[in-house]
Amino acid sequence: MIRENEKIFVIDDDESVRRSLPLLLKTMDYEVETFSSSEEFLNSKQFNGSGCIILDINLEGKSGLELQDELLKNPYHLPIIFITGKGKVPESVQAVKKGAVDFLQKPFDDEQLLKAVEEAVAKSRNWKKEFDEQMEAKDKIDKLTQRELEVLKYVITGMLNKQIANELNIAEHTVKIHRGKITEKIGVKSVAELVRIAEQAGIQPLYTKIS
Repeated sequence: MIRENEKIFVIDDDESVRRSLPLLLKTMDYEVETFSSSEEFLNSKQFNGSGCIILDINLEGKSGLELQDELLKNPYHLPIIFITGKGKVPESVQAVKKGAVDFLQKPFDDEQLLKAVEEAVAKSRNWKKEFDEQMEAKDKIDKLTQRELEVLKYVITGMLNKQIANELNIAEHTVKIHRGKITEKIGVKSVAELVRIAEQAGIQPLYTKIS
């Protein structure tokens, strides 16, 4: 049974690799898509599921390392396993430092590759979960008005309504109203939940100037 919403992308200009690797990976029920160049992959439909990329480092045109740099610009990307027939130590170190899961020299052992794929896909699932939670948190925060967002940045520091009112030069009752709207729009019942969602959305707290 094919793994739902998980896919392995093989990017290699060697046709024999593009034929053999899918056969191997499909024994583990992975859906596989192959590409002969970085450009072909970049021009394909964007995939938002979990999985990984098996990438030849020595591609014509945009190299494997250059493609890695391109993919790192995206907030969510698939983990990469580099493969090469003539890899060099500096290249492998550079690739791994930038987050590559593994760097395999051709011809590699099937079990070695499958182990690396399992590790990469597990990492991808975690990345995807974190990314989805971040996007969900940002969507909730986007429902707030500018003033509500300002109040939220003080609320998540643990400040009292009176302190927030003093900071914003507004009535304490107004702060209470804003807090009620914030919790209603975001769908939480506690400050702890607000803090968690704010952190996921990358919201920075505003600390009191009161000493």
